[in-house]
Amino acid sequence: MSDIRDEVVADFSDAFGYEPQGVWSAPGRVNLIGEHTDYNDGFVFPFAINRRTVLALGVRDDRRIRVASSFADEVVEIDIDDLSAEALEGWSAYPLGVAWALGEFGADLAAVPGVDVFIDSTVPVGAGLSSSAAIESAMAVALDEVWQLGFDRSTLARVGQRAENDAVGAPTGIMDQSASLLGQKDAGVFLDCRTLDAEVIDLGFQAAGLELLIIDTGVSHSHATGGYADRRASCERGAAALGVESLRDVTVDDLARAREVLDDETFRRVRHVVTENQRVLDTVRTLREEGPLAIGSLLDESHVSMRDDFEISVPELDLAVEVAQANGAIGARMTGGGFGGAAIALLPTDAVSRLQVAIDGAFAEHGFGQPVTFTVSASEGAKRER
Repeated sequence: MSDIRDEVVADFSDAFGYEPQGVWSAPGRVNLIGEHTDYNDGFVFPFAINRRTVLALGVRDDRRIRVASSFADEVVEIDIDDLSAEALEGWSAYPLGVAWALGEFGADLAAVPGVDVFIDSTVPVGAGLSSSAAIESAMAVALDEVWQLGFDRSTLARVGQRAENDAVGAPTGIMDQSASLLGQKDAGVFLDCRTLDAEVIDLGFQAAGLELLIIDTGVSHSHATGGYADRRASCERGAAALGVESLRDVTVDDLARAREVLDDETFRRVRHVVTENQRVLDTVRTLREEGPLAIGSLLDESHVSMRDDFEISVPELDLAVEVAQANGAIGARMTGGGFGGAAIALLPTDAVSRLQVAIDGAFAEHGFGQPVTFTVSASEGAKRER
């Protein structure tokens, strides 16, 4: 089996005509629970996965940055002095946006050399597994090292978020970059998105004989368009109407009053965020006190909330969750921003093959496209590979 690290070195040499200085990688992430809570200053509980974006980088003797990748034909080139959020577009806005955002966080970009970068990835695109944050995080740790910036991981997560918000134009929170940068093996990252305090929590899946199955529906989504931005705007309207800084400040006990103040749609959006925050806290507590076999109902409830209150599911995701629940999963839910992407199912190892067969059959019976299913394990965060 070929090693993507070897491939990216060879591709770098083909693209730029010399050997790279080093290779860095960063993982995608799956969100175990806590959806659309991050930009509401709430709680999330993702973990980094064993699917990674890998980049090779070489330092230049001028001020140019060139980026190339296995998923785009063109080499995109820009002078460091010309970097701005407005100047970037397309796939290259993810890595180049990081270079720009480092300057926004205090890096002296007038004093750094240009670089050449080649990117490859095993993180599926459009599946809700944060292929974008994997690119941003790999680029962030690589540039932090070769430009000798000395930023900590929390700051680099904010750099990646700034790149995605302003250069790419996707109004996402900080969860994805935090998971990609802070992840550890066999553990999740419990993140307070208001304070950015992060705690690594043992998952215990392996010891409990459990696997997490990703069910990629093949329905592509985009955070930079449509529904995601609408949902964020609804949350902001709800917070303003309730007189709070963010929905983090609303508790489950406050929902009765919120129903009186808000229109029905805004109330349901608010109710999802408020109850989802509580589900994150309950999941972390349950893992600590009872172990992973006891968290299934919380995953199930999260999906119902996203389907009915936040209205971000699609028929393919609902089918995946229903089939998983009927074929041995202790809990299942859609994951990611919604409107497509993937579902997750937590289930015993010996039930994985049966569920994969059932999923394939159900999708074919409903006339849906063929899904892709694979298990993931919790992996370490962004790092230098060689």
